[in-house]
This record gives sequence, C-alpha cells and structure tokens, in this order.
Amino acid sequence: MTAPPALHALPARDDEGNWRAVIEAPAGSRNKLKWQPALGAMELHAVLPLGTAFPYDFGFVPSTQGQDGDPLDVLLFMDEPAPPGTVVPCRVVGVILARQKPASGGKAERNDRLLAVARNSHRYAHWKKMADVTPSVLDEIERFFVFYNAQKDVRFEPLGREGAAEAKRLLEEGRSAYARAAKG
Repeated sequence: MTAPPALHALPARDDEGNWRAVIEAPAGSRNKLKWQPALGAMELHAVLPLGTAFPYDFGFVPSTQGQDGDPLDVLLFMDEPAPPGTVVPCRVVGVILARQKPASGGKAERNDRLLAVARNSHRYAHWKKMADVTPSVLDEIERFFVFYNAQKDVRFEPLGREGAAEAKRLLEEGRSAYARAAKG
C-alpha cells in the first residue's frame, strides 16, 4: 500500500476543480502552526500577543511555491474554524498583493495573501468575487497582517487588491515554481 502524499505535496486542486487549502491557524487562535515536511507534522511557529487572534482560517495551497520558498498563503472565509491540518476545498475570490522584508534590512519579497471561500460555506456562499468582500473586511485583514508581521520584526506592505483572475494567475505561477523545485 502506498502512503498518501504529505500535506504540502497534495494536488493543488481536487477532482471537481476546487482549490485546496491546508489550515495552519484556525480563526480565533493565537497559535500559528507551520507545516514541516521533514517532520511530517505541524510545528508551533508563533504565538500572537494576548488579545489578538487570527481573524479567519489561515493556511497554504499545497503544491505551490511563492517567492519566499513557502507554499502560497491563503486566508479562508468559512463558517467555523477548522483544526490545523484540515484540507478545505475552496474557490479563490481575490488576492491582497503584498511585499515583506525584515525590519532590520534585507531583501524584500512578495508574500501575497490569497482570499478564498470554503466550498461548503453558508455564511460566505454569496462571495463569488473580490467586490463581494467588503472594503472594511479587507482593511482589517491588511491591518492584521501588518501587525502580525511586526511581531516578528518583519515589515508587511500591502501593495493592492486584485480579483480572482490575478489570484488564479499567481496560483498557476506558484504551481509551476513548485514543480520546478520538485524536479530540482
């Protein structure tokens, strides 16, 4: 019997064409876990300060790779938080384009935040495109990531907001980067 692929190596899309998101931090949690392929497990990566928490489920799209070498980040709109390691079929509605770099200097890298809606969501089922996500929600998400990264002495700079077409282009680019790295 063949072992199933590790979370980071799962196909990025399911048989129905939905994207997959792997949860690393559930909504309402102060803990940010990070998938560690060498361990085959989630490892505690950071703890947010008291009084702060992830506003929505946060994780990555498997079989993708961003400029920072990690899988592409995704913020997932869904009705209830999911445990870390849960694989959630979703549709991408847009992306917050962003750049980050260590506050002490160093190379700036793109580290965009994909925005997606869980396939089985009731509350967010009507969010089909970026325009359906209210500007106040997007503002809060951007402020959260500025604050979250500042706790790690990293400067996070939102560069703009784009719709599903740009998000999907970035996903395909990330899939290609992952495939090149896997061949290696």
